[in-house]
Amino acid sequence: MSDAFSAQISERICRHMNEDHGDAVALYARVFGGAADCEAARMLSIDAEGMNLLVSDKDAQVPVRVTFKRPLKDAEDAHQMLIAMVKTGRARLAGQPI
Repeated sequence: MSDAFSAQISERICRHMNEDHGDAVALYARVFGGAADCEAARMLSIDAEGMNLLVSDKDAQVPVRVTFKRPLKDAEDAHQMLIAMVKTGRARLAGQPI
């Protein structure tokens, strides 16, 4: 893990996303992780290349890796990427052009 994404930074981002933005984490799993049957998801870790999720559907819990389009520089870059992914994910689910 790079200095930009230390274990502490990853834990902080994951805690925030899981506590405050669970719907967004599930959206990442559905749209970018190929987990169409996702009922809920938890962000386990994040690094410069992507995020690891634990996805729950009606039958099981499955680990899913979502890779970013480009490597992230730091926590602020992660924040901006996660916001952009929510917007893109919502548009895709709504069938809107991106």
